[in-house]
Amino acid sequence: MFHDERIPDRKPPWLRRRAITPEVWQQMKSMLDGLSLATICEEAHCPNIGECFHDRTATFLILGRICTRNCRFCAVQHGYPQPVDDSEPQHLVEAVQQLNLRHVVITSVTRDDLADGGAAHFARCIKALHRNTSATVEVLIPDFRGDETALRTVVEAHPEVLGHNVEVVPRLYPQIRARADYQRSLRLLQRAKEMRPSLYTKSGLMVGVGEEEQEVIQVMHELRAVGCDFLTIGQYLRPSPQHYPVKEYVPPEVFARYAQIGREIGFRGVLSGPFVRSSYCAGALLEGAPRNA
Repeated sequence: MFHDERIPDRKPPWLRRRAITPEVWQQMKSMLDGLSLATICEEAHCPNIGECFHDRTATFLILGRICTRNCRFCAVQHGYPQPVDDSEPQHLVEAVQQLNLRHVVITSVTRDDLADGGAAHFARCIKALHRNTSATVEVLIPDFRGDETALRTVVEAHPEVLGHNVEVVPRLYPQIRARADYQRSLRLLQRAKEMRPSLYTKSGLMVGVGEEEQEVIQVMHELRAVGCDFLTIGQYLRPSPQHYPVKEYVPPEVFARYAQIGREIGFRGVLSGPFVRSSYCAGALLEGAPRNA
């Protein structure tokens, strides 16, 4: 493994990714801009954007582009958000229809400025997609500050998958996710499953931020203990010099070991690899046959 202080400038060969072609970029951007839709692919500087846009898929970012929190790993702009766009559910429907998506993933910025954290808007989006498309719907939600009424609003809209990321091992929360709470996130996943046992739940973890392997394995056990069905594990990549530094480039064989351990622990599906992100190959993971990451 790499432990050099210059590590952000020394990406190993397994972290090379194909660039997006200008033609594909323009086609997707034209469609998204025409519908006033944002994607986490763009806002979070996802390294998989070339692959996903080439496959004419994206993870939609609702409730604006400005987050009320400022996690040290995240490239999404923070500050005071704009009002909620009431036309967003219909625009999502149009995008899903144009892209002919069979599985759609929706995430959001954290909206601590809204009384329900944006839960009702999530529900409107889910219901609009179910009414007007045949796509399965996966949502990746914030913690709603622990508000169970807000969580129930989303759960009762009947998404097929409800995701909420723990992001990093709990020891690193003060340095990386100061306004989040690991136990609150576990509780959210547990309560979602209790509210609707048939609901698939999902979480994601970044590595390469200073965690120990045993801490990762402990998080896996704790996620399974609250009934989490799916897990994604990926390499943290620093969006800019102002963000939290990469501490280690985790080699592919460690990701493979995490995947094996996760399956042994009992996850329905585990996707673990350097470029894995929360919504990467989400439809395939739901179907139980994810591609190599």
